[in-house]
Amino acid sequence: MKKLLLKYGIVGLLGTLIHFISLYVLVEAFGIQPVTSSTLGFLLVLFISYVLNKWWTFQDTPSGWKPFVKYTVVSLTGLLLNSGIMYAVVEWMHWNYLLGQCLVVVAVPASNFLFNYYWTFRT
Repeated sequence: MKKLLLKYGIVGLLGTLIHFISLYVLVEAFGIQPVTSSTLGFLLVLFISYVLNKWWTFQDTPSGWKPFVKYTVVSLTGLLLNSGIMYAVVEWMHWNYLLGQCLVVVAVPASNFLFNYYWTFRT
């Protein structure tokens, strides 16, 4: 279990890095709204992290479309949480969008791991 958590954590850190970079570039270079930028970054990370988790973290899992559909459902739930937090922080609280993304990093990975471990990649 420790090895599994470590691998999941490494994939998560990589995904977080990609998410932050894409968020920053989309906002600062392209002028896209922070909530939209965070959503686009999240979707990018969805595909990257699925591939890494399927082939490296949870190696002995079923193949086919079913795990990807489950992973997408879990990720879309995370996306809703992500977008909700970003909207609340940026639009209601008027905090910096990067602080909002820091809150997302705390909330979303924990819930995603539990759902992916017990449902998505269950052998």
